[in-house]
Amino acid sequence: MSLGIILLVHTAFGRAEQVARHWAASGCPLVIHVDRTVPRKTYTAFERALSDLPDVRFARRHRCEWGTWGLVAATQGAAEIMLDQFADVRHVYLASGSCLPLRPVQELIDYLAKRPHTDFIESVTIADVPWAIGGLDEERFTLRFPFSWRRNRSLFDKYVALQRLVGFKRRIPKGLLPHMGSQWWCLTRQTLSAILQDPARTTHDRYFSKVWIPDESYFQTLARQYSRQIESRSLTLSKFDYQGRPHIFYDDHLQLLRRSDCFVARKIWPFADRLYQAFLTDSAGAMKRTEPNPGKIDRIFAKAVERRTRGRPGLYMQSRFPVEGRENGLTCSPYSVFEGFSELFENFEPWLSRVTGMRVHGHLFAPERAEFSEGQPVMNGALSNSAALRDYNPRAFLASLIWNTRGERQCFQFGPRDRIETIAWDIAKDPNAQISVISGAWAVPLFQSNANFSDLRREAARLQQIESKHLDVLRSFWTRARVRIWSMAEFIEAPMEPLQTIIDEIGQPAQRGLTEAPRMVDLTGFGQFLQNLKNQGMHPYLMGDFPVEPGLNEPQQSKRKPYLVR
Repeated sequence: MSLGIILLVHTAFGRAEQVARHWAASGCPLVIHVDRTVPRKTYTAFERALSDLPDVRFARRHRCEWGTWGLVAATQGAAEIMLDQFADVRHVYLASGSCLPLRPVQELIDYLAKRPHTDFIESVTIADVPWAIGGLDEERFTLRFPFSWRRNRSLFDKYVALQRLVGFKRRIPKGLLPHMGSQWWCLTRQTLSAILQDPARTTHDRYFSKVWIPDESYFQTLARQYSRQIESRSLTLSKFDYQGRPHIFYDDHLQLLRRSDCFVARKIWPFADRLYQAFLTDSAGAMKRTEPNPGKIDRIFAKAVERRTRGRPGLYMQSRFPVEGRENGLTCSPYSVFEGFSELFENFEPWLSRVTGMRVHGHLFAPERAEFSEGQPVMNGALSNSAALRDYNPRAFLASLIWNTRGERQCFQFGPRDRIETIAWDIAKDPNAQISVISGAWAVPLFQSNANFSDLRREAARLQQIESKHLDVLRSFWTRARVRIWSMAEFIEAPMEPLQTIIDEIGQPAQRGLTEAPRMVDLTGFGQFLQNLKNQGMHPYLMGDFPVEPGLNEPQQSKRKPYLVR
Protein backbone atom coordinates (compact mmCIF):
# COMPACT_ATOMS: atom_id res chain seq x y z
CA MET A 1 0.00 0.00 0.00
CA SER A 2 2.62 2.53 -1.09
CA LEU A 3 0.50 4.42 -3.65
CA GLY A 4 -2.75 6.23 -2.94
CA ILE A 5 -5.09 7.60 -5.60
CA ILE A 6 -7.19 10.75 -5.40
CA LEU A 7 -9.95 10.55 -7.99
CA LEU A 8 -11.90 13.64 -9.08
CA VAL A 9 -15.19 12.58 -10.67
CA HIS A 10 -17.97 14.65 -12.21
CA THR A 11 -19.38 12.55 -15.07
CA ALA A 12 -19.33 9.10 -16.73
CA PHE A 13 -19.76 7.31 -13.40
CA GLY A 14 -19.83 3.86 -14.97
CA ARG A 15 -16.32 4.37 -16.36
CA ALA A 16 -15.17 5.99 -13.11
CA GLU A 17 -16.31 2.91 -11.19
CA GLN A 18 -14.48 0.65 -13.65
CA VAL A 19 -11.24 2.63 -13.26
CA ALA A 20 -11.59 2.82 -9.46
CA ARG A 21 -11.92 -0.96 -9.26
CA HIS A 22 -8.83 -1.32 -11.45
CA TRP A 23 -6.78 0.84 -9.05
CA ALA A 24 -8.19 -0.95 -6.01
CA ALA A 25 -7.43 -4.39 -7.47
CA SER A 26 -3.73 -3.53 -7.27
CA GLY A 27 -3.97 -2.58 -3.61
CA CYS A 28 -4.21 1.20 -4.03
CA PRO A 29 -6.47 3.01 -1.55
CA LEU A 30 -8.71 5.64 -3.13
CA VAL A 31 -10.25 8.86 -1.96
CA ILE A 32 -12.93 9.96 -4.40
CA HIS A 33 -14.35 13.44 -4.73
CA VAL A 34 -17.62 13.88 -6.62
CA ASP A 35 -18.56 17.33 -7.89
CA ARG A 36 -21.28 18.97 -5.80
CA THR A 37 -23.24 19.81 -8.96
CA VAL A 38 -23.87 16.09 -9.49
CA PRO A 39 -27.42 15.18 -8.36
CA ARG A 40 -27.65 13.54 -4.96
CA LYS A 41 -29.34 10.48 -6.42
CA THR A 42 -26.47 9.90 -8.87
CA TYR A 43 -23.89 10.41 -6.15
CA THR A 44 -25.59 7.97 -3.78
CA ALA A 45 -25.80 5.29 -6.47
CA PHE A 46 -22.11 5.73 -7.29
CA GLU A 47 -21.14 5.54 -3.61
CA ARG A 48 -23.24 2.42 -3.13
CA ALA A 49 -21.68 0.77 -6.21
CA LEU A 50 -18.20 1.02 -4.65
CA SER A 51 -19.24 0.16 -1.10
CA ASP A 52 -17.78 -3.35 -1.37
CA LEU A 53 -14.24 -1.96 -1.68
CA PRO A 54 -12.72 -1.59 1.80
CA ASP A 55 -10.09 1.03 0.95
CA VAL A 56 -12.31 3.55 -0.80
CA ARG A 57 -13.32 6.79 0.87
CA PHE A 58 -15.45 9.70 -0.29
CA ALA A 59 -14.41 13.29 0.40
CA ARG A 60 -16.60 16.26 1.26
CA ARG A 61 -18.07 17.60 -1.94
CA HIS A 62 -17.17 20.96 -3.47
CA ARG A 63 -18.39 22.73 -6.56
CA CYS A 64 -15.60 22.09 -9.08
CA GLU A 65 -15.89 24.66 -11.82
CA TRP A 66 -13.05 25.19 -14.28
CA GLY A 67 -10.67 27.95 -13.28
CA THR A 68 -12.00 28.31 -9.72
CA TRP A 69 -10.80 27.47 -6.21
CA GLY A 70 -13.22 24.54 -5.86
CA LEU A 71 -10.86 22.15 -7.62
CA VAL A 72 -8.06 22.92 -5.16
CA ALA A 73 -10.38 22.68 -2.16
CA ALA A 74 -11.63 19.29 -3.37
CA THR A 75 -8.05 18.06 -3.79
CA GLN A 76 -7.06 19.36 -0.35
CA GLY A 77 -9.96 17.61 1.36
CA ALA A 78 -9.30 14.32 -0.39
CA ALA A 79 -5.56 14.54 0.34
CA GLU A 80 -6.20 15.11 4.07
CA ILE A 81 -8.34 11.97 4.21
CA MET A 82 -5.68 10.01 2.34
CA LEU A 83 -2.87 11.06 4.68
CA ASP A 84 -4.99 10.60 7.80
CA GLN A 85 -6.51 7.19 7.10
CA PHE A 86 -3.83 5.42 5.04
CA ALA A 87 -0.53 5.66 6.89
CA ASP A 88 1.32 3.32 4.52
CA VAL A 89 0.87 5.57 1.48
CA ARG A 90 4.20 7.06 0.34
CA HIS A 91 3.06 8.70 -2.92
CA VAL A 92 -0.31 10.29 -3.69
CA TYR A 93 -1.42 10.32 -7.33
CA LEU A 94 -4.03 12.83 -8.46
CA ALA A 95 -6.24 11.59 -11.32
CA SER A 96 -9.71 12.13 -12.70
CA GLY A 97 -12.56 9.80 -13.47
CA SER A 98 -11.74 10.14 -17.18
CA CYS A 99 -8.11 9.09 -16.66
CA LEU A 100 -7.12 5.63 -17.85
CA PRO A 101 -4.13 3.62 -16.57
CA LEU A 102 -2.12 2.54 -19.60
CA ARG A 103 0.27 0.14 -17.86
CA PRO A 104 -0.14 -2.31 -14.98
CA VAL A 105 -0.54 -0.43 -11.72
CA GLN A 106 2.19 -2.55 -10.14
CA GLU A 107 4.67 -1.09 -12.61
CA LEU A 108 3.78 2.40 -11.40
CA ILE A 109 4.14 1.28 -7.78
CA ASP A 110 7.56 -0.22 -8.50
CA TYR A 111 8.61 2.88 -10.43
CA LEU A 112 7.73 5.15 -7.50
CA ALA A 113 9.28 2.80 -4.95
CA LYS A 114 12.65 3.32 -6.63
CA ARG A 115 12.15 7.08 -6.26
CA PRO A 116 10.78 7.42 -2.71
CA HIS A 117 11.69 11.10 -2.34
CA THR A 118 10.80 12.33 -5.82
CA ASP A 119 7.78 14.52 -6.55
CA PHE A 120 6.43 14.36 -10.10
CA ILE A 121 4.73 17.68 -10.79
CA GLU A 122 5.04 20.17 -13.62
CA SER A 123 6.32 23.33 -11.99
CA VAL A 124 7.78 26.15 -14.05
CA THR A 125 7.96 29.90 -13.54
CA ILE A 126 5.55 32.25 -15.27
CA ALA A 127 8.14 33.45 -17.78
CA ASP A 128 8.85 29.87 -18.89
CA VAL A 129 5.26 28.75 -19.49
CA PRO A 130 4.56 28.59 -23.25
CA TRP A 131 1.08 27.10 -22.99
CA ALA A 132 -0.77 29.83 -21.09
CA ILE A 133 -3.91 30.59 -23.11
CA GLY A 134 -6.19 33.59 -22.66
CA GLY A 135 -3.90 36.58 -22.35
CA LEU A 136 -3.29 36.32 -18.56
CA ASP A 137 0.16 35.21 -17.46
CA GLU A 138 1.58 37.27 -14.62
CA GLU A 139 -1.76 39.02 -14.12
CA ARG A 140 -3.42 35.83 -12.97
CA PHE A 141 -1.31 36.20 -9.80
CA THR A 142 -1.54 39.98 -9.34
CA LEU A 143 -5.26 40.59 -9.99
CA ARG A 144 -8.34 39.25 -8.23
CA PHE A 145 -10.73 36.84 -9.93
CA PRO A 146 -13.88 36.45 -7.82
CA PHE A 147 -16.12 35.80 -10.84
CA SER A 148 -16.37 32.65 -12.92
CA TRP A 149 -14.93 32.97 -16.41
CA ARG A 150 -17.50 30.55 -17.79
CA ARG A 151 -20.67 31.55 -15.95
CA ASN A 152 -20.06 35.30 -15.60
CA ARG A 153 -17.80 36.14 -18.53
CA SER A 154 -19.02 39.74 -18.71
CA LEU A 155 -18.35 40.40 -15.02
CA PHE A 156 -15.01 38.62 -15.28
CA ASP A 157 -13.84 40.84 -18.16
CA LYS A 158 -15.18 44.06 -16.67
CA TYR A 159 -13.58 43.42 -13.30
CA VAL A 160 -10.22 42.66 -14.92
CA ALA A 161 -10.49 45.87 -16.98
CA LEU A 162 -11.36 47.88 -13.87
CA GLN A 163 -8.35 46.56 -11.96
CA ARG A 164 -6.08 47.39 -14.87
CA LEU A 165 -7.58 50.86 -15.10
CA VAL A 166 -6.96 51.73 -11.46
CA GLY A 167 -3.58 50.00 -11.41
CA PHE A 168 -4.55 47.45 -8.76
CA LYS A 169 -1.98 44.74 -7.95
CA ARG A 170 -2.18 42.04 -5.33
CA ARG A 171 0.73 41.34 -3.06
CA ILE A 172 2.13 37.85 -3.48
CA PRO A 173 2.72 36.19 -0.07
CA LYS A 174 6.26 36.55 1.15
CA GLY A 175 8.60 33.79 0.08
CA LEU A 176 6.42 32.51 -2.78
CA LEU A 177 7.51 32.52 -6.39
CA PRO A 178 4.49 31.60 -8.54
CA HIS A 179 4.91 28.48 -10.64
CA MET A 180 2.53 26.82 -13.06
CA GLY A 181 2.02 23.37 -14.51
CA SER A 182 -0.35 20.52 -15.14
CA GLN A 183 -3.05 19.84 -12.56
CA TRP A 184 -2.23 16.13 -12.55
CA TRP A 185 0.63 15.37 -10.19
CA CYS A 186 2.13 12.65 -8.00
CA LEU A 187 3.53 13.96 -4.68
CA THR A 188 5.28 12.26 -1.79
CA ARG A 189 3.61 12.09 1.60
CA GLN A 190 6.26 14.41 3.04
CA THR A 191 5.71 17.15 0.45
CA LEU A 192 1.93 16.90 0.45
CA SER A 193 1.65 16.89 4.24
CA ALA A 194 4.00 19.87 4.47
CA ILE A 195 1.77 21.83 2.09
CA LEU A 196 -1.42 20.96 3.98
CA GLN A 197 0.05 21.52 7.45
CA ASP A 198 1.95 24.70 6.68
CA PRO A 199 1.36 27.33 9.42
CA ALA A 200 0.85 29.85 6.63
CA ARG A 201 -1.74 27.73 4.86
CA THR A 202 -4.55 30.15 5.70
CA THR A 203 -2.61 32.94 4.02
CA HIS A 204 -1.77 30.76 1.04
CA ASP A 205 -5.36 29.59 0.63
CA ARG A 206 -6.73 33.12 0.89
CA TYR A 207 -4.31 34.31 -1.78
CA PHE A 208 -4.75 31.43 -4.23
CA SER A 209 -8.55 31.39 -3.85
CA LYS A 210 -8.66 34.57 -5.97
CA VAL A 211 -6.00 33.46 -8.48
CA TRP A 212 -7.21 32.52 -11.93
CA ILE A 213 -7.05 28.73 -12.53
CA PRO A 214 -5.47 27.98 -9.11
CA ASP A 215 -5.40 24.22 -9.69
CA GLU A 216 -2.52 24.84 -12.13
CA SER A 217 -0.52 26.95 -9.67
CA TYR A 218 -1.33 26.11 -6.00
CA PHE A 219 0.48 22.81 -5.57
CA GLN A 220 2.94 23.70 -8.33
CA THR A 221 4.09 26.76 -6.35
CA LEU A 222 4.04 25.30 -2.84
CA ALA A 223 5.78 22.07 -3.84
CA ARG A 224 8.85 24.18 -4.54
CA GLN A 225 8.91 25.19 -0.88
CA TYR A 226 9.10 21.70 0.57
CA SER A 227 10.10 19.13 -2.01
CA ARG A 228 13.45 17.40 -1.59
CA GLN A 229 13.56 16.47 -5.27
CA ILE A 230 11.20 17.59 -8.03
CA GLU A 231 10.94 16.17 -11.51
CA SER A 232 9.06 18.86 -13.36
CA ARG A 233 6.87 16.54 -15.38
CA SER A 234 3.61 14.72 -15.00
CA LEU A 235 3.29 10.97 -15.15
CA THR A 236 -0.12 11.51 -16.78
CA LEU A 237 -0.27 11.94 -20.54
CA SER A 238 -2.43 15.01 -21.21
CA LYS A 239 -2.36 16.95 -24.44
CA PHE A 240 -3.96 20.30 -25.18
CA ASP A 241 -4.96 22.00 -28.41
CA TYR A 242 -4.11 25.55 -29.48
CA GLN A 243 -7.13 26.88 -27.56
CA GLY A 244 -6.00 25.28 -24.30
CA ARG A 245 -8.63 22.54 -24.39
CA PRO A 246 -7.62 18.93 -23.63
CA HIS A 247 -7.43 16.45 -26.46
CA ILE A 248 -9.89 13.58 -26.11
CA PHE A 249 -8.64 10.08 -26.87
CA TYR A 250 -10.87 7.72 -28.85
CA ASP A 251 -10.66 4.08 -29.87
CA ASP A 252 -8.55 4.85 -32.93
CA HIS A 253 -5.86 6.31 -30.64
CA LEU A 254 -5.05 2.87 -29.23
CA GLN A 255 -1.66 2.46 -30.91
CA LEU A 256 -0.80 6.08 -30.21
CA LEU A 257 -1.36 5.58 -26.49
CA ARG A 258 0.66 2.38 -26.50
CA ARG A 259 3.53 4.26 -28.10
CA SER A 260 3.61 6.87 -25.32
CA ASP A 261 4.76 4.39 -22.62
CA CYS A 262 3.01 6.62 -20.04
CA PHE A 263 1.40 5.25 -16.92
CA VAL A 264 -1.89 7.17 -17.18
CA ALA A 265 -3.66 9.13 -19.92
CA ARG A 266 -6.45 11.66 -19.94
CA LYS A 267 -8.94 12.56 -21.29
CA ILE A 268 -10.60 9.32 -22.48
CA TRP A 269 -13.93 9.32 -24.28
CA PRO A 270 -16.38 7.41 -22.04
CA PHE A 271 -17.60 5.28 -24.98
CA ALA A 272 -14.11 4.19 -26.08
CA ASP A 273 -14.81 0.54 -25.28
CA ARG A 274 -11.75 -0.67 -27.14
CA LEU A 275 -9.40 1.48 -25.03
CA TYR A 276 -10.88 0.38 -21.73
CA GLN A 277 -10.80 -3.27 -22.77
CA ALA A 278 -7.20 -3.00 -23.97
CA PHE A 279 -5.68 -1.22 -20.97
CA LEU A 280 -7.76 -2.38 -18.02
CA THR A 281 -6.30 -5.82 -18.37
CA ASP A 282 -3.90 -8.15 -16.62
CA SER A 283 -0.13 -7.74 -16.67
CA ALA A 284 0.38 -10.29 -19.42
CA GLY A 285 -1.58 -8.24 -21.93
CA ALA A 286 -0.17 -4.88 -20.92
CA MET A 287 2.64 -2.81 -22.31
CA LYS A 288 6.32 -3.46 -21.70
CA ARG A 289 8.20 -1.87 -18.82
CA THR A 290 9.97 1.27 -19.95
CA GLU A 291 10.51 4.88 -18.97
CA PRO A 292 7.46 7.05 -19.72
CA ASN A 293 8.15 9.05 -22.87
CA PRO A 294 5.24 11.20 -24.05
CA GLY A 295 7.68 12.98 -26.37
CA LYS A 296 7.28 10.06 -28.76
CA ILE A 297 3.87 11.33 -29.78
CA ASP A 298 4.52 15.07 -29.44
CA ARG A 299 5.37 15.28 -33.12
CA ILE A 300 2.03 13.74 -34.06
CA PHE A 301 0.12 16.17 -31.87
CA ALA A 302 2.12 19.10 -33.18
CA LYS A 303 1.26 18.06 -36.72
CA ALA A 304 -2.41 17.71 -35.77
CA VAL A 305 -2.47 21.21 -34.27
CA GLU A 306 -0.76 22.63 -37.33
CA ARG A 307 -3.20 20.88 -39.64
CA ARG A 308 -6.12 22.21 -37.62
CA THR A 309 -4.88 25.79 -37.40
CA ARG A 310 -3.09 26.16 -40.74
CA GLY A 311 -4.14 23.23 -42.87
CA ARG A 312 -2.90 22.59 -46.37
CA PRO A 313 -2.44 25.64 -48.62
CA GLY A 314 -5.46 26.22 -50.80
CA LEU A 315 -7.66 23.65 -49.04
CA TYR A 316 -10.35 24.86 -46.66
CA MET A 317 -12.22 23.14 -43.88
CA GLN A 318 -14.84 24.15 -41.35
CA SER A 319 -12.45 24.89 -38.48
CA ARG A 320 -10.44 27.47 -40.48
CA PHE A 321 -12.79 28.96 -43.09
CA PRO A 322 -13.99 31.67 -43.47
CA VAL A 323 -11.81 33.11 -40.65
CA GLU A 324 -9.39 35.62 -42.16
CA GLY A 325 -5.79 34.60 -41.69
CA ARG A 326 -6.39 30.88 -41.15
CA GLU A 327 -6.51 29.87 -44.78
CA ASN A 328 -2.72 29.36 -45.08
CA GLY A 329 -2.75 30.83 -48.55
CA LEU A 330 -5.67 31.32 -50.89
CA THR A 331 -4.47 28.76 -53.42
CA CYS A 332 -2.32 25.65 -53.42
CA SER A 333 -0.05 26.24 -56.41
CA PRO A 334 1.16 28.99 -58.80
CA TYR A 335 -1.08 30.37 -61.52
CA SER A 336 -0.90 33.25 -64.01
CA VAL A 337 -3.25 36.17 -64.59
CA PHE A 338 -3.12 38.21 -67.83
CA GLU A 339 -4.76 41.60 -68.14
CA GLY A 340 -5.04 43.22 -71.55
CA PHE A 341 -3.30 40.48 -73.55
CA SER A 342 -6.38 38.91 -75.12
CA GLU A 343 -7.53 42.43 -76.14
CA LEU A 344 -4.21 43.30 -77.78
CA PHE A 345 -3.54 39.94 -79.47
CA GLU A 346 -6.03 38.10 -81.67
CA ASN A 347 -4.90 34.59 -80.84
CA PHE A 348 -3.27 35.01 -77.46
CA GLU A 349 -4.97 32.16 -75.60
CA PRO A 350 -4.24 29.35 -78.11
CA TRP A 351 -0.74 30.77 -78.62
CA LEU A 352 0.05 30.73 -74.89
CA SER A 353 -1.35 27.23 -74.49
CA ARG A 354 0.73 26.01 -77.42
CA VAL A 355 3.96 27.66 -76.23
CA THR A 356 3.72 26.71 -72.53
CA GLY A 357 1.52 23.60 -72.52
CA MET A 358 -0.60 25.13 -69.74
CA ARG A 359 -4.36 25.31 -69.35
CA VAL A 360 -5.35 28.77 -70.60
CA HIS A 361 -8.82 30.08 -69.78
CA GLY A 362 -10.63 33.15 -70.98
CA HIS A 363 -12.11 35.69 -68.58
CA LEU A 364 -13.02 33.53 -65.58
CA PHE A 365 -14.74 36.46 -63.87
CA ALA A 366 -16.64 37.80 -66.86
CA PRO A 367 -20.14 39.10 -65.98
CA GLU A 368 -21.93 36.57 -68.19
CA ARG A 369 -20.12 33.35 -67.25
CA ALA A 370 -16.78 31.84 -66.34
CA GLU A 371 -14.95 31.33 -69.64
CA PHE A 372 -13.26 27.99 -69.09
CA SER A 373 -10.70 26.77 -71.60
CA GLU A 374 -12.09 25.32 -74.83
CA GLY A 375 -15.55 26.54 -73.82
CA GLN A 376 -16.10 23.81 -71.24
CA PRO A 377 -19.28 24.29 -69.15
CA VAL A 378 -17.86 22.34 -66.17
CA MET A 379 -14.29 22.07 -64.85
CA ASN A 380 -12.55 19.64 -62.51
CA GLY A 381 -14.30 19.40 -59.15
CA ALA A 382 -17.72 20.00 -60.75
CA LEU A 383 -17.04 23.74 -61.03
CA SER A 384 -19.80 25.24 -63.11
CA ASN A 385 -19.33 28.19 -65.46
CA SER A 386 -22.43 29.79 -63.92
CA ALA A 387 -21.75 33.41 -62.99
CA ALA A 388 -24.28 33.23 -60.14
CA LEU A 389 -22.56 30.26 -58.51
CA ARG A 390 -19.13 31.78 -59.04
CA ASP A 391 -20.12 35.15 -57.60
CA TYR A 392 -21.64 33.57 -54.50
CA ASN A 393 -18.08 33.01 -53.26
CA PRO A 394 -15.40 34.13 -55.75
CA ARG A 395 -12.54 33.25 -53.39
CA ALA A 396 -13.74 29.68 -53.03
CA PHE A 397 -14.27 29.46 -56.79
CA LEU A 398 -10.66 30.41 -57.52
CA ALA A 399 -9.25 28.27 -54.70
CA SER A 400 -11.28 25.25 -55.88
CA LEU A 401 -10.18 25.69 -59.47
CA ILE A 402 -6.49 25.74 -58.53
CA TRP A 403 -6.87 22.88 -56.03
CA ASN A 404 -8.81 20.60 -58.36
CA THR A 405 -6.34 21.13 -61.22
CA ARG A 406 -3.17 20.92 -59.13
CA GLY A 407 -0.28 19.58 -61.11
CA GLU A 408 -1.32 21.65 -64.12
CA ARG A 409 -0.66 25.40 -64.09
CA GLN A 410 -3.73 27.52 -64.76
CA CYS A 411 -3.81 30.81 -66.66
CA PHE A 412 -6.75 33.11 -67.15
CA GLN A 413 -7.61 36.56 -68.49
CA PHE A 414 -8.69 39.43 -66.29
CA GLY A 415 -9.72 43.03 -66.84
CA PRO A 416 -11.94 45.96 -65.87
CA ARG A 417 -14.95 44.45 -67.65
CA ASP A 418 -14.84 41.49 -65.24
CA ARG A 419 -16.25 41.29 -61.73
CA ILE A 420 -12.93 42.71 -60.65
CA GLU A 421 -14.07 44.12 -57.31
CA THR A 422 -15.00 40.69 -55.97
CA ILE A 423 -11.58 39.06 -56.29
CA ALA A 424 -8.94 41.74 -56.96
CA TRP A 425 -7.58 41.99 -53.44
CA ASP A 426 -7.54 38.22 -52.94
CA ILE A 427 -5.45 37.68 -56.07
CA ALA A 428 -3.14 40.59 -55.21
CA LYS A 429 -2.42 39.16 -51.75
CA ASP A 430 -1.87 35.63 -53.05
CA PRO A 431 1.87 34.82 -53.36
CA ASN A 432 1.00 32.07 -55.86
CA ALA A 433 -0.33 34.60 -58.37
CA GLN A 434 1.76 35.92 -61.27
CA ILE A 435 0.00 38.98 -62.65
CA SER A 436 0.94 40.60 -65.99
CA VAL A 437 -0.87 43.80 -66.95
CA ILE A 438 -0.99 45.86 -70.17
CA SER A 439 -2.71 48.95 -68.85
CA GLY A 440 -5.20 50.62 -71.17
CA ALA A 441 -5.61 47.63 -73.50
CA TRP A 442 -9.30 47.54 -72.64
CA ALA A 443 -9.67 50.47 -75.09
CA VAL A 444 -8.89 48.27 -78.10
CA PRO A 445 -12.33 46.55 -78.20
CA LEU A 446 -13.93 50.00 -77.89
CA PHE A 447 -11.81 51.21 -80.79
CA GLN A 448 -12.90 48.22 -82.89
CA SER A 449 -16.59 48.55 -82.03
CA ASN A 450 -19.17 50.43 -84.06
CA ALA A 451 -20.95 52.10 -81.15
CA ASN A 452 -21.88 55.75 -80.85
CA PHE A 453 -18.90 57.80 -79.81
CA SER A 454 -20.69 59.34 -76.83
CA ASP A 455 -21.35 55.83 -75.53
CA LEU A 456 -17.72 54.86 -76.17
CA ARG A 457 -16.48 57.87 -74.23
CA ARG A 458 -18.71 57.08 -71.28
CA GLU A 459 -17.65 53.40 -71.26
CA ALA A 460 -13.97 54.34 -71.62
CA ALA A 461 -14.20 56.63 -68.59
CA ARG A 462 -15.83 53.86 -66.55
CA LEU A 463 -13.28 51.19 -67.50
CA GLN A 464 -10.34 53.52 -66.91
CA GLN A 465 -11.59 54.36 -63.44
CA ILE A 466 -11.95 50.66 -62.61
CA GLU A 467 -8.49 49.77 -63.92
CA SER A 468 -6.89 52.74 -62.16
CA LYS A 469 -8.21 51.52 -58.81
CA HIS A 470 -7.09 48.00 -59.63
CA LEU A 471 -3.56 49.18 -60.41
CA ASP A 472 -3.52 50.90 -57.01
CA VAL A 473 -4.32 47.54 -55.47
CA LEU A 474 -1.52 45.82 -57.39
CA ARG A 475 0.96 48.47 -56.27
CA SER A 476 -0.20 48.31 -52.66
CA PHE A 477 2.06 47.46 -49.74
CA TRP A 478 -0.15 44.44 -49.01
CA THR A 479 0.34 42.88 -52.44
CA ARG A 480 2.22 39.57 -52.35
CA ALA A 481 1.71 38.46 -55.93
CA ARG A 482 4.43 38.86 -58.56
CA VAL A 483 3.22 41.80 -60.61
CA ARG A 484 4.47 43.28 -63.89
CA ILE A 485 2.76 46.31 -65.39
CA TRP A 486 3.36 47.83 -68.84
CA SER A 487 1.48 50.68 -70.41
CA MET A 488 0.08 49.76 -73.81
CA ALA A 489 2.37 52.20 -75.64
CA GLU A 490 5.40 50.80 -73.81
CA PHE A 491 4.44 47.21 -74.51
CA ILE A 492 3.92 47.43 -78.28
CA GLU A 493 7.26 49.16 -78.85
CA ALA A 494 8.97 45.78 -78.29
CA PRO A 495 6.39 43.10 -77.43
CA MET A 496 8.75 40.12 -77.69
CA GLU A 497 10.84 41.15 -74.70
CA PRO A 498 7.99 41.25 -72.13
CA LEU A 499 6.48 38.09 -73.63
CA GLN A 500 9.78 36.30 -73.18
CA THR A 501 10.02 37.59 -69.60
CA ILE A 502 6.55 36.25 -68.81
CA ILE A 503 7.34 32.81 -70.24
CA ASP A 504 10.60 32.68 -68.26
CA GLU A 505 8.86 33.61 -65.01
CA ILE A 506 6.27 30.90 -65.52
CA GLY A 507 9.16 28.47 -65.27
CA GLN A 508 9.05 26.76 -68.64
CA PRO A 509 12.21 25.01 -69.90
CA ALA A 510 14.85 27.48 -70.95
CA GLN A 511 14.68 28.55 -74.56
CA ARG A 512 16.97 30.71 -76.61
CA GLY A 513 14.02 32.88 -77.53
CA LEU A 514 10.44 32.74 -78.68
CA THR A 515 10.21 31.56 -82.26
CA GLU A 516 6.51 32.36 -82.58
CA ALA A 517 4.58 35.42 -81.48
CA PRO A 518 0.84 36.01 -81.13
CA ARG A 519 -0.78 38.15 -83.81
CA MET A 520 -1.34 41.74 -82.71
CA VAL A 521 -4.57 43.44 -83.69
CA ASP A 522 -4.49 46.21 -86.29
CA LEU A 523 -4.02 49.48 -84.41
CA THR A 524 -4.16 51.77 -87.40
CA GLY A 525 -6.08 54.84 -86.29
CA PHE A 526 -5.91 53.97 -82.59
CA GLY A 527 -3.92 57.09 -81.79
CA GLN A 528 -6.57 59.25 -83.47
CA PHE A 529 -9.26 57.37 -81.49
CA LEU A 530 -7.53 58.31 -78.23
CA GLN A 531 -7.21 61.90 -79.41
CA ASN A 532 -10.94 61.97 -80.14
CA LEU A 533 -11.58 60.83 -76.57
CA LYS A 534 -9.44 63.70 -75.35
CA ASN A 535 -11.30 66.11 -77.59
CA GLN A 536 -14.55 64.94 -76.02
CA GLY A 537 -13.26 65.68 -72.50
CA MET A 538 -12.05 62.20 -71.47
CA HIS A 539 -8.34 61.82 -70.71
CA PRO A 540 -7.10 58.28 -71.58
CA TYR A 541 -3.83 58.29 -69.63
CA LEU A 542 -3.40 54.56 -68.85
CA MET A 543 -2.38 53.70 -72.44
CA GLY A 544 0.77 55.76 -72.32
CA ASP A 545 1.91 58.30 -74.91
CA PHE A 546 0.37 57.38 -78.27
CA PRO A 547 1.10 59.62 -81.29
CA VAL A 548 -1.87 60.56 -83.45
CA GLU A 549 -0.12 59.67 -86.72
CA PRO A 550 -1.08 56.36 -88.38
CA GLY A 551 1.32 53.45 -88.59
CA LEU A 552 2.03 53.40 -84.88
CA ASN A 553 3.00 49.78 -84.73
CA GLU A 554 5.04 49.87 -87.90
CA PRO A 555 8.81 50.08 -87.49
CA GLN A 556 9.94 53.64 -88.16
CA GLN A 557 12.29 54.20 -91.11
CA SER A 558 15.32 56.23 -90.19
CA LYS A 559 15.55 59.43 -92.27
CA ARG A 560 18.69 60.01 -94.30
CA LYS A 561 20.71 62.96 -93.14
CA PRO A 562 21.16 65.69 -95.78
CA TYR A 563 24.66 66.47 -96.79
CA LEU A 564 26.31 69.12 -99.04
CA VAL A 565 28.50 68.25 -102.02
CA ARG A 566 31.11 70.83 -102.92
